Amino acid sequence: MGFLSNGRLIVGYDLGDDFAQISYSLGKDEEAETLSGQTGAQTYNIPALLCKRTGVNQWYYGQEALKYAQENQGVPVRNLLSLACDGEKVVIEGQEFDPVALLALFMKRSLSVLAQVAPPDKIYALMITCEQIDEKVIRVLEDAIAGLRLKAEHISFQSHVESFYNYMLRQPEGLWNYRSILCDYRGDCIRAYTMELNRKTTPVVAFIGKEEIPFENFENLPEAEALRSEKLKCMDQEFKELAERLCRGSIVSSVYLIGESFREEWLHESLRFLCAGRRVFQGSNLFSKGACYAMQEKLAPGEIGQKYVFLGDEKLKSNVGMHVQKQGRETYLALLDAGVNWYEARQEVSLYLQDGKELELLITSLVGGGSRTVQIVLEDFPEGLSRINARFSMAAEKRLVVEIQNLGLGAFRAGNDHVQRTEIEL
Repeated sequence: MGFLSNGRLIVGYDLGDDFAQISYSLGKDEEAETLSGQTGAQTYNIPALLCKRTGVNQWYYGQEALKYAQENQGVPVRNLLSLACDGEKVVIEGQEFDPVALLALFMKRSLSVLAQVAPPDKIYALMITCEQIDEKVIRVLEDAIAGLRLKAEHISFQSHVESFYNYMLRQPEGLWNYRSILCDYRGDCIRAYTMELNRKTTPVVAFIGKEEIPFENFENLPEAEALRSEKLKCMDQEFKELAERLCRGSIVSSVYLIGESFREEWLHESLRFLCAGRRVFQGSNLFSKGACYAMQEKLAPGEIGQKYVFLGDEKLKSNVGMHVQKQGRETYLALLDAGVNWYEARQEVSLYLQDGKELELLITSLVGGGSRTVQIVLEDFPEGLSRINARFSMAAEKRLVVEIQNLGLGAFRAGNDHVQRTEIEL
């Protein structure tokens, strides 16, 4: 089990407004397994809702919440993630509830399905994946997790796009040698993801494009068999045309169709087209497995992770470093590496400056921008040799923040609490 012991788990948690899903593994090279939300059933999706029983402070989650809501025995609360991001209080039976606390309650209850393999306090590392990750979502998730009081040593967040990338890298290379396509069909749209590699760079850079295509909602299909059959035939043709467009222009190695709506027996002409020279897979748990594999790689980077880098919307797309003297020789000091989530990119170093007046950074773009140097002039710093503390972080995807403090030189020169903050557009 490598870095894990005593049954501690790596967990991939897919969280959305409609459902949650939980996958886990017990080590770096272990296959991720997905847990059923219902005992004795292979139902991966846990409905993402709570239901407060009428008149009493009793809460249900998932399938049980759905049951009580359908029987009009309680008040359902849906869209928990969106409610928490909006920040408005939720009013139920005249009482106000904090939406982040409700999200935390759902997360806590849903994570209890891990009891099928180990208690939740055995979670060693947790990767939460959502359709979109931004500063607001991260803040909400961090607040919700604080309320869970998990004993996990590592907690991270990533988007569905990145979970797709991490899932693909764990598949045989023949499935992603060329273009890979993922279609996620839920509700009234299909989210199409297209992964391509630029093998002209070192490391190889992976890009994933995403688009949303309006599509018929299965819940709105007519009940009459003849009308339903005719509608499904039209949907099959419409999806075939979408597939033809997505596959146009280059070789496609593999296609993944995920979402409950693809389980219906309506894909005929579209599957016949997709299966011509391509591997096609259907399923529903790709994102939670991809999150699990991403955390495995984060904890113990492997050889393949060094050869490839993913540059999605949340990724830092430039290397940031500087040339320094170490033991009399000039060497490159890496500060921030391209490919990490920009909101997790942090570094802190202590340096001696011979002139004490400027710091020179080397910024190298991995998306065709080349390299450039940026000089930070230190204001109100002493002349001559000085010792500084420099902190590097990202305020946004393309905004580097550098905070520098004068530490002084022991008894020879006092430091101070003043921190010079500089922002640099990458």
